Amino acid sequence: MIITQEVHDIPTATGSMRTYLYRPDSEGQFATIIFYSEIFQQTAPIARAAAILAGHGFVVLVPEVFHELNPVGTVLEYDDVGKDKGNADKFAKPLEHHDSDTEALVDFARSLSFCSSHIGSMGVCIGGHLAYRAALNPDIQGAFCLYATDIHSNTLPCDKGNDSLSRTGDIAAELVMVFGKQDPHVSSEGRKAIYNKLEATERKFNWLEVNAQHAFMRDGSDRYDPALAIQMYLQAVAFFQRTLK
Repeated sequence: MIITQEVHDIPTATGSMRTYLYRPDSEGQFATIIFYSEIFQQTAPIARAAAILAGHGFVVLVPEVFHELNPVGTVLEYDDVGKDKGNADKFAKPLEHHDSDTEALVDFARSLSFCSSHIGSMGVCIGGHLAYRAALNPDIQGAFCLYATDIHSNTLPCDKGNDSLSRTGDIAAELVMVFGKQDPHVSSEGRKAIYNKLEATERKFNWLEVNAQHAFMRDGSDRYDPALAIQMYLQAVAFFQRTLK
C-alpha cells in the first residue's frame, strides 16, 4: 500500500504540537494509531516505523512528545548529548501534560475525513509508557506498548496518586505489553510489578517477554533485532486490525 505524509501543528493545552501524519494514499476511512516516540522525538527509525504501520492501512500520528520544551522540529541525536537532553525533558514534563496532548490528538483524528472513529496507541521506550498512559483516555481502544519505561518506578512527574501504575485500573482498552528480558531499564522486578498490577485490576492484556535488549526495534542500533522487530510489527498490525474495528 502506497502512503502519503503530512505535517500538522495541533493546538494543545500547553502549546502547539508538531505532529507527523502518515496515511494510505487511497480513498476511504482508516483507523488511527497514535505512535509515541522515544525521548529523541521523530528520528529516522521512528519515521520508518510509522510508515510501516501506515502501509498496513492505518492513519499514524507521530507527535513531538516534548513540544513544550524544544523548538518545533527538534530531533535529538542518538548520542550522549541527545540522551541527556531527552532524559531531562522526560523528567521535566508532567504526565498530565501528556494526557492533554492525547486529548488533542484524539480530537484532531476525529476531525479528519479519512479517519474512522477508531483510535489506538503504540510506542517504544518512553513512548511505550505514553501509549499505556494514553489508554486512560476512553477513546483509545487498544494500546501496544514496547519496552515501556518508568511505569514500574513512578519516576515521571505527576500529581500524587496520578502515576500510570496507580491508574492502571482506569484503563478500559486492551493492552499488549512487550519487554526484553535483557533490558536494564525495566528489571525483572519492575516487570513483575506491572504484571501484578494488571492482574490485580483484572485488565484485559497480553504479555510477552522476549530475549532482547532495550530498543530492539530501533533499526541501526547495535541492539536492533530485525527478525524480532518484524514479528512485533506483524503482531501490532493484527492487534489493531482486531481492536480498531
